[in-house]
Amino acid sequence: MMYPLVEELAAEGVRVSTTCRVLGFSTQAFYKWRKQPCSDRDWDDAVLVNDMVDIHADDPEFGYRFIADELERKGWDVSENRVQRLCQEHRIWSVLAKKRGLSRKAGPPVHDDLIDRDFTADRPNHRWVGDITEHRTSEGKLYLCTFKDLWSNRIVGYSIADRMTSALAVTAIRNAGLRRDCGGVIVHTDRGSQFRSRAFTSTLNELDMVGSMGRVGACLCPSLHAKDWGTALS
Repeated sequence: MMYPLVEELAAEGVRVSTTCRVLGFSTQAFYKWRKQPCSDRDWDDAVLVNDMVDIHADDPEFGYRFIADELERKGWDVSENRVQRLCQEHRIWSVLAKKRGLSRKAGPPVHDDLIDRDFTADRPNHRWVGDITEHRTSEGKLYLCTFKDLWSNRIVGYSIADRMTSALAVTAIRNAGLRRDCGGVIVHTDRGSQFRSRAFTSTLNELDMVGSMGRVGACLCPSLHAKDWGTALS
């Protein structure tokens, strides 16, 4: 926007009409802007972007379409085109984006690695590991998030959904917290966006658990597979 430049030059003695003529807009437009520097549309966009950033922080894998859905649930009446434009302007991109030039690497860990590839435990509810697996069905993909106690090799919490969001991980760890004494438990995961999300880390703090993260792409535990679905919950 060139209006602030007009104001700066006017303070130095350059006539407003001259500057506006050179820059190619009317003096009326300049004075209208000075009366209200931030339009109602700009203000609405700023508030909207704040909500978009919060949604993306909770689920970094969300693209603009999912963000638009979440905004609608929050009460916003906004088009996907507007959300897409604001996402591009503010570089709010899904971590799963496939566009050339975007980094698809996992982000930095939000916890230290407290396991260091030692997948053993000397007592119950000391160390848990979690992961998300994708399963194809005749009706589409399903995502399973499980947490397992390394002492007993039992699944202590799980959740299933058709989208791989932070809510999937949050529901699974809450499920585990309802079944076990989880205070002080070390919860070890990879650096997936669901486990790095604000929603998941906040849940760990709420349940008095200790987060731990391994190397990017590291396998958590060889036995944490779909066959563990049938393991008795305890």
